[in-house]
Parts: sequence; structure tokens; C-alpha cells
Amino acid sequence: MAETASAETTGAVSGGLRSVLRLEGLALFAGMTLLYFLWGGPWWLYVVLFLSPDLSFLGYLAGAKIGAWTYNVMHSTVIPLGMLTVGFGFAPPLVLSLALIWLAHIGFDRALGYGLKYSTGFGFTHLGKIGKQANG
Repeated sequence: MAETASAETTGAVSGGLRSVLRLEGLALFAGMTLLYFLWGGPWWLYVVLFLSPDLSFLGYLAGAKIGAWTYNVMHSTVIPLGMLTVGFGFAPPLVLSLALIWLAHIGFDRALGYGLKYSTGFGFTHLGKIGKQANG
């Protein structure tokens, strides 16, 4: 009998908890976009930079392990939250704008179900399988 992979064996969250994490992503996206609006950052910068963290996909050209690492660095909240703290604390406008845009992007991706990647391949995330892997 073939064993099917469960959330416990793949490391992916499932069920209602997955929905909660995706809603958190939506809240992060909406909150950071609202803060950006209130901050008065230039919208041309938001539009130009919003998808820039996805350039980390290029890491997959060097293999799944490096691709997952580069994607996860650019899609973890650690660096932009540090930048946000510096931005609010010392008010350098560009740092604050970059942090808000970056966090909005991360929230948008998480709301869509694009989680942090495992080194087994692009389609294997902490929020479950995506792409061709989701159907397989």
C-alpha cells in the first residue's frame, strides 16, 4: 500500500491553520500598504519595487538548495522588520519605504499561498505544495 505524504511528513501546514496563516499574510499586505499610504511614500516606488523580491527566483538557476535559500532570505520578515524599526526610529525615508514595500510583498505572497521554500524544490513550501507539485 502506498503511503501518502501528510502535513506531518512534509513539514507543510494544512487545514484551518493554513487558512489562518494566509489571512495573516493578507493582513500584512493590507497593513503595510495602508502604512505606506499614510507615510506618504511615492507610489511609483511601490509599483516598481513591489515584485522585486521575486528576483530571488533566479537562485533556482543554481539548484533547488540555493534557490530555496535565496527565496527564503528575500521572503522572510526578519530583514524588512529590522529596516522598519530603523526607519521609524531614525526616519530615513528610503529605508522606511523599502521596508513597507518589502513586507507588503511578503504578505501578498503568503496570502496567495506562496510560503517559504524547502530545498526539495520550488513547489514545496511551508504552506503546502504549489504549482505542478500540488496536482501530483
